[in-house]
Amino acid sequence: MTRASRRILFANVPADGHFNPLTGLAVFLREQGYDVRWYSSALYADKIRRLEIPYYPFNKAMELNNDTVESHFPERKLIKGKISKLNFDIQHFFIRRGEEYYADIKDIYSEFPFDLLIADCLFTGIPFVKEKMKIPVLSIGIMPLAETSKDLAPSGLAMHPATGLAGRAKQAMLRWFADKVLFRKSNELMHQIFDEHFIPHQKENVFDMMVRKSTLLLQSGTPSFEYKRSDLGENVRFIGPLLPYNKKQAQKVWFDPRLNTYERVVLVTQGTVEKDVNKLLVPTLKAFRKSNFLVVVTTGGSDTDKLRNEFPDSNFIIEDFIPFNDIMPYTDVYITNGGYGGVMLGIDHQLPMVVAGVHEGKNEINARIGYFKLGIDLKTENPRPQQIRSAVEMILVNDTYRRRVEELASEFKTYDPLRLTAGFVSEILLTNSGRKKVLADSLIY
Repeated sequence: MTRASRRILFANVPADGHFNPLTGLAVFLREQGYDVRWYSSALYADKIRRLEIPYYPFNKAMELNNDTVESHFPERKLIKGKISKLNFDIQHFFIRRGEEYYADIKDIYSEFPFDLLIADCLFTGIPFVKEKMKIPVLSIGIMPLAETSKDLAPSGLAMHPATGLAGRAKQAMLRWFADKVLFRKSNELMHQIFDEHFIPHQKENVFDMMVRKSTLLLQSGTPSFEYKRSDLGENVRFIGPLLPYNKKQAQKVWFDPRLNTYERVVLVTQGTVEKDVNKLLVPTLKAFRKSNFLVVVTTGGSDTDKLRNEFPDSNFIIEDFIPFNDIMPYTDVYITNGGYGGVMLGIDHQLPMVVAGVHEGKNEINARIGYFKLGIDLKTENPRPQQIRSAVEMILVNDTYRRRVEELASEFKTYDPLRLTAGFVSEILLTNSGRKKVLADSLIY
């Protein structure tokens, strides 16, 4: 069977960090001759079409994203406590959407009988496609590995691996407490839904389920950006940094003459999801006012003009968006709240980092940056200007951070994520084709 006859459906949770890393892979597989189509929120319809990939919208699935969650669920505003709010989000943004995704995907299959699903690792349609439709699934790890390990604390606490007996015992207790107390209601909801659909399970927690129900989990990144596990899942593969699609075209490269007049250049961003510029952008600008540092700020479109008016200093460049591939080669230190894609790109450009972010799983990403000495983790959503300034100066005088990030960048370069993934795609499709043939033969004879 030819590649053109092999049909691949992409799908993603409606969030930029879940969509963007899949774009380069989707285009690559399409260029390899696969029939690639994409099921996603209307939020990404135009972007998918610009990739020249046919798009299937959410029909039965709720159009739910970071900007609309509280309009759909106004009761969320009344929830007190981080764990309670996190449980609410796990249940309503992820778990309860799985059945809706499945309903849509069944309808898509009647028109487009795909042979493989590729989705981000938190797309809760994965178990339904794998177990109910008997179609293989490649899930893409767009965040640090969240699967439970006997060597680690539960995911979400941002704890570094313990080495002593007491520390390991504490981590074991925390794993039990997370499953049986903190996230019990979320886990039980998923178990209940699986039971209703006759999906087999071993009462795994939500995070384990999404890994173990995938045919393979392809982890963006490399082993040196992940804690060592003696019990790494057999279906986990590292593929190197899976970065967003970057269309090569003749366009003017972004540049500012000040990049060549300042001795030190600092780049700061808090992504497109975080709209509160007072968390990271404002304290960074305050930290370097009237300094010999050139500070380049990308706002993602949040309060750009307001920041320019408040901080008109000549050593500040404040833009909605700057292509990171244009600015990062000039950068000495990268300040970020810790989005996984941005961190992968920063490492790829050999940039030591100052990170300040806690929510949406950023604490786990930033904990690894601190643990592997790729930068300094400020362990807060609201760093003070002096904290930021001191961390940047520490990185510049301590060569350990730059050396460690250069080592990891070198490891990154030994991986070819797109071709590695294409190899797994081919292997899975070939294996699954053989199983279908055996089944067909058994029916004939």
